[in-house]
Amino acid sequence: MNTSGKKAIVINKELLLRIQQDDKLAFFYLYNSYYKRLFGFILKFIKQELDTEEIVQEVFIKIWEERKNINTDSSFEGYLFTIAYNKTISLLRKRVSEQKYLRYLKSIQSPGIATDLMDEIYFSDLKEKVKDLIDELTPQQKIIYKLSREEGLPHKEIAERLNISENTVKKHITNILNHFRNKLEKK
Repeated sequence: MNTSGKKAIVINKELLLRIQQDDKLAFFYLYNSYYKRLFGFILKFIKQELDTEEIVQEVFIKIWEERKNINTDSSFEGYLFTIAYNKTISLLRKRVSEQKYLRYLKSIQSPGIATDLMDEIYFSDLKEKVKDLIDELTPQQKIIYKLSREEGLPHKEIAERLNISENTVKKHITNILNHFRNKLEKK
């Protein structure tokens, strides 16, 4: 390893130790040191600057929230870019899920109604019905639905956040989707 690589590790370790002591100036320095690289890394996947900026902010928020648990002897860059990669994949999964949902909504539309205005009215009505269905969920189901479908988090991360098992999350998601399906079919 060259001397600049060793120097970067020492600087990161010192910075991380200071950050673990709630030193906001050290965190600001770390943020400025990695911001551009992290932004470029995420942008390669996302292709949208606004979403990329949001993920970068989420990554650094997570770093700050988890600062006491960061292993200063491990590769900080590896840790940082793993968080960024996981958040990026979550957003991409969310986008795929939304596209599938939109395709499903389009597939259940009546074939004779093809005008844009009617489609828009139908879609707005359906969105309102889905909102009402979400209101019918239990508080736990609402949280799980939001984390899964709106934030795009994987089941494992939802389970960790809520301190429940991954199977419980899957069971809730299945129940929520069945509830939606049954109510929408009746309406």
